[in-house]
Amino acid sequence: MSSKVSVALVLPDLLGTYGDFGNAVVLEKRMTWRGIPAEVVTVNFGEPVPDSCDIYVVGGGEDTAQTLAVRHLREHPGMQRAAGRGAVVLGVCAGIQIFGESFTRADQVTHPGLGLIDSTSHAGGSRAIGEVVATPADGLFEGVLTGFENHQGRTTLGPAARPLAHVKVGTGNDGSVEGAVQGRILCTYLHGPVLPRNPQLADLLISWATGVELKPLDLPAVTRLRAERAKAAGV
Repeated sequence: MSSKVSVALVLPDLLGTYGDFGNAVVLEKRMTWRGIPAEVVTVNFGEPVPDSCDIYVVGGGEDTAQTLAVRHLREHPGMQRAAGRGAVVLGVCAGIQIFGESFTRADQVTHPGLGLIDSTSHAGGSRAIGEVVATPADGLFEGVLTGFENHQGRTTLGPAARPLAHVKVGTGNDGSVEGAVQGRILCTYLHGPVLPRNPQLADLLISWATGVELKPLDLPAVTRLRAERAKAAGV
């Protein structure tokens, strides 16, 4: 890892429907506040994806955008090469689907995924919309996970992947578990964006990328935001 931690914001022009670019902003800010030099590198459609970044962030988008994104990332496999050497990757909503082995769209056409995580996704019978509350799996992080979901996809994990959390309110992957973790690849259906709403998750990704055990940041506004959103979800 270089002296400056680079966060690649991948295809925000395709996979940026829900403001998920905020996840990259939060990662950069939480490192800067700790004195860790950081920068965001934006990679738009048609541009090569560098394989030299430390963290990669992929957001959500519609079916057509997902298909275009997979095509682009196959033609420019920098993120996959980086993941192979241990770079940290965050996939949100569309990310969890295209990172898997395959995803079946609402038109019942199945497309190959990137094969970064052991999962398959398909369109469910109803759309999952609303607040989600989940508890972390395997002590991965502290506190509850909250976010807003808006997706029709349902995701099944294979044995090589493990859930990010167990659903208490909402749907997540299948009504039981939410997200996926495989190595240093972390996926979730949650928007909000997910990292502003769950700073402990942001710090987990930063710790993976830097190898540094981080001390909590005292940010009252973030604490208030988390309490407000948890209350909105009925917790």
